[in-house]
Amino acid sequence: MEPDIDLSDLPHHTGLEGRLAGIIAPALAGMGYELVRVAVLGREQPTVQIMADRADGGQIGVDDCEAISRAMGAVLDVEDPIPGAWTLEVSSAGIDRPLTRRKDWNRYAGHLARVEMAMPLPDGRKRLSGNVLGADATHARLRVDDSEIALPLEDIRRAKLVLTDELIAATATPAPTN
Repeated sequence: MEPDIDLSDLPHHTGLEGRLAGIIAPALAGMGYELVRVAVLGREQPTVQIMADRADGGQIGVDDCEAISRAMGAVLDVEDPIPGAWTLEVSSAGIDRPLTRRKDWNRYAGHLARVEMAMPLPDGRKRLSGNVLGADATHARLRVDDSEIALPLEDIRRAKLVLTDELIAATATPAPTN
């Protein structure tokens, strides 16, 4: 039985990456992880990059990446969505992570992000930097200068947190206490 996953909060992918996300996300969910992003780079022998989070919100480690790599390699071998040889890379989202899901926009509200739009906004801009304000089902919100801008989630090409001292402090693992 496939695990229940919130399809409305999966990262937005199209084409081959969309097909891969449809294969990978349920398999990851069954292992206790969430898909942050899948990317296919290169043509001759493409590299499939999987970026994941732990579903419990904990830090993802090397052992997690190894387990995901073994399992997703087997899943992709069986499904065979990519003809010929390919390479698999698995990583955590990191501190200056991409904002690919509605929940990322809400979790990191208050932090600085850079956004690149696939389509220009009405004022002609395609690239913006500002403070994340959150997201609803259709739009992410960003404070740029003194105005709030609603960005259609489906039109965001890339969005990524900017590494700042505040972000490092907010994502730091607390030191163990004795």
